[in-house]
Amino acid sequence: MGHWFYRNFVEPGKLPLLIALASFMITFLVTRTIVRMIRAGKGPFGNVQSAGGLHIHHVVPGVVLTVIGGFGAVASGREGVTPCVFAAVFGIGAGLVLDEFALILHLDDVYWSDQGRQSVEMVVFTAALGMLVLGGFSPLGVNELTPDERQNRGTFVLTLLVNFLFVLIALVKGKFRIAVIGTLVPFVAIVGSLRLARPGSWWSRRFYRRRPRARAKSRLRTYRHDRRWDKVRRRAQDVIGGFQERVPGRTPGSGSSPPSDPGGGE
Repeated sequence: MGHWFYRNFVEPGKLPLLIALASFMITFLVTRTIVRMIRAGKGPFGNVQSAGGLHIHHVVPGVVLTVIGGFGAVASGREGVTPCVFAAVFGIGAGLVLDEFALILHLDDVYWSDQGRQSVEMVVFTAALGMLVLGGFSPLGVNELTPDERQNRGTFVLTLLVNFLFVLIALVKGKFRIAVIGTLVPFVAIVGSLRLARPGSWWSRRFYRRRPRARAKSRLRTYRHDRRWDKVRRRAQDVIGGFQERVPGRTPGSGSSPPSDPGGGE
């Protein structure tokens, strides 16, 4: 186990990335736990207030830590203890920042609203990309590879590149979540890359402009998919992000009426 860890993480210089990703995920989970306790009025924690009564969101110290960790990591290289320390600082800062990604995006305190779920999606997406890079086990920086190791690593990298192509196609087709899952589970994104694009996606605007039947079928399929899976997705976000209350109003993908004229007028 120690030899495998050294060959795939330490020698290629991926240890700082591993530490940054671990600190990022731990920070997000700990932060969500503390915020949920504050919201429920439990534990010794409370909101941070300035002298003037201004509520300081944790994205503020997160930005500071991200800047310190980022510049420190760039300046310290990839070897030794120092880059690992700065990687941990960067991961902690990134976890604090992306936990309030929706607040930055909307410039409003939407932490517990439906818009706040975008923070959870961004954290999951970032963690998935980090795992994808770590899972690549790039041979760059690894000395004295045997022929078998070189062949295995080359095959693995080629597989990653092919899978990344499917992930990219799924993204431009508007299938964000299946693309994220595809970064973690090989070739899951092939399903999203082969099926019809979602309405409003780049692929739909580019290739369905003169295909009314494809546009109509895409709208109908998207409606049925969202109605079937929206509750499952929201429950997963509730578990990860601690969402407990529903914001009054229409639930995206579940309260809309089915599209009319499935034939598209063709």
